[in-house]
Amino acid sequence: MRIGIVLPAQPGVERLAARAEELGFTSFWVFDTPMVHGDPFVSLALCAASTHHIRLGIGVTSPALRSAPAAAAAVGSLNALAPGRIVCGVGTGNTARRTLGMRPTTIAELESFTAALRDLTAGRETDYREGHRSGRVRFLHVGSQVNTDAPVEFVVAVFGPKAAAVAGRLGAGVISYALHDPAAWSALGQARRTAGGTEDARSYLMTSLHVLADGEDRYGDAVKDAMGHVALSALILAVENPGVRAALPPDEAAAVERLLQRRGTTPNDPNRHQALYPGYLGRLSPEDRELVVPSLVDRFGLVGTPDELAARIGALGKSGVDELVIQPVVDPETEMAELARLLG
Repeated sequence: MRIGIVLPAQPGVERLAARAEELGFTSFWVFDTPMVHGDPFVSLALCAASTHHIRLGIGVTSPALRSAPAAAAAVGSLNALAPGRIVCGVGTGNTARRTLGMRPTTIAELESFTAALRDLTAGRETDYREGHRSGRVRFLHVGSQVNTDAPVEFVVAVFGPKAAAVAGRLGAGVISYALHDPAAWSALGQARRTAGGTEDARSYLMTSLHVLADGEDRYGDAVKDAMGHVALSALILAVENPGVRAALPPDEAAAVERLLQRRGTTPNDPNRHQALYPGYLGRLSPEDRELVVPSLVDRFGLVGTPDELAARIGALGKSGVDELVIQPVVDPETEMAELARLLG
């Protein structure tokens, strides 16, 4: 199983990218969430200048954030700095839209945007539309400005078969967040292949990982600090999605209520995003540890003894996951070194 690293886009992240390369990780990603993190293309440009061979990923951009020509110019510029090393993830903007108080875009928009972005970054023409006006567009200057010769790897963010089918139709890979059920990955792979996907397109799982020491509490503070950001993202998704919230077990539903009380907002508050998302996907605050109930640890964290983790990672690999992309949140440089030692 290949291992990558994901971190928020911010100044100084290029130093961690260089360290990840030294430690032998396969890829280095940054999030694209404008109202929470810095600009991913600025950060990855710095990472490109600081590294030599590690693949650099955008995890993930969205049709609602940039037009296809603007996104293609950014991706093509990165590809000029790090030829053949760029991985562009594209999703509906489940987080990036909600941090603006908006809903994600549609599957149809995801497909058309990804297809246009793929064509433009390969030097081909594509349709471009604004309202009732449309036309054909392509890069008019290439070479030193953008690279359309070296391939860009595209992956589609998936949580269900519809998005996986988009990846299949476009010949793209897939990426998902904290999805640890091998059966779900098998179903996603089947949906992608049925839609025409090729076997060589990669599948990525973004997650957290904590190796338990002998006798360590599986639900203790160290575990919560390592994966609590993922657990809180699940609770926030439940606030945003009534269907998800209605299906929660009692302990998780109660944690959602406590989260809302602590943030001073409600599911119906039109400005709830301003209360829910500060610090999103960052290190868990000590006062929020009690929100990370055991069932959230079990579902959303890769937590276990070395033997348990080897079995879980092996099962994910057999179900189609090609690469784990781990987010270290407490002390990233130290955690990367320990992760490389344990998994190397």
